[in-house]
Amino acid sequence: MRNNKHKVLVTGAGGFIGSHLVEGLVESGHQVRAMVHYNCQNSWGWLDTLPKHLMDNVEIIAGDIRDPFLVRRAVSGCDTVYHLAALIAIPYSYIAPMTYVETNMQGTLNVLQACRDENTSKLVHTSTSEVYGTAQYVPIDEKHPLVGQSPYSASKIGADKLAESYFLSFGTPVATIRPFNTFGPRQSARAVIPTLITQALSGAEEIALGSLSPVRDFNYVKDTVRGFMMVAASAETVGRVTNIGRGEGISIAALAELILELCGSSATIKVDLDRIRPEASEVFELICGNAEARRILGWEPHFSVRQGLEATITWLRDHMQHYKVDRYNV
Repeated sequence: MRNNKHKVLVTGAGGFIGSHLVEGLVESGHQVRAMVHYNCQNSWGWLDTLPKHLMDNVEIIAGDIRDPFLVRRAVSGCDTVYHLAALIAIPYSYIAPMTYVETNMQGTLNVLQACRDENTSKLVHTSTSEVYGTAQYVPIDEKHPLVGQSPYSASKIGADKLAESYFLSFGTPVATIRPFNTFGPRQSARAVIPTLITQALSGAEEIALGSLSPVRDFNYVKDTVRGFMMVAASAETVGRVTNIGRGEGISIAALAELILELCGSSATIKVDLDRIRPEASEVFELICGNAEARRILGWEPHFSVRQGLEATITWLRDHMQHYKVDRYNV
């Protein structure tokens, strides 16, 4: 284990963004402890796909973010904690809302209390642009009202407010990062970009999607990870929320056309009613106001959407075995 930088914990390390963050932290010389969700297959999620030379520098703790005793043990001895563990699929939150409250709110409370008890130097808590709901103005800055348009977003609002309360009540050094729609290699097929790409690469003549009109601000995962590390390194982010996103919107319809072009596919798009959110729950426009990230951190995106999509398509061509293209991933 390299010792030239301090020790960090990443919760949710086996997931999409978490695995990229672990990779970036190790490459930057940090000692990394990675908390992954326990399962009987002893799978570490996407960390299982990382090179051995990289994983040799990672300490794994398998468990459940809902267990306060295990969380306390995971946090112990770490200078910085990146808290990413969460349930994130919006459609599944309609089916199992209590699980979202237990994981996203109770889990966050466990991390906050452990960081308070262990006198952790910095906690980076992960929010989501979904907490803003449909834009009341654009671009959406950190002062935009929070609207719980799904059980998922409501649970994340609750978690964000717990983080805020620990800073205000106890002085816990927590910074909240609010990424807009991150995409890239290793993303679950529950997200629109891998759903589009995997169907196109499979040779499908029709590609099933939900609503085509929503506008999203897509940010390549390497830019998001750089945002996490910059938020952690800055003293100015403590006690505040920082948006991370490109500041540009694209409709799902336009995104689909671009992906089909890049994949060389002539498929047509079919709207699948099972994939459409309840009308009042759909978030129709999310465009990031990133002025604070630029001012405080000097952060700006390095990858265009097209560059990110090209890299993602290249990766997915070699990893199609991980995706069940014929099934709707709720």
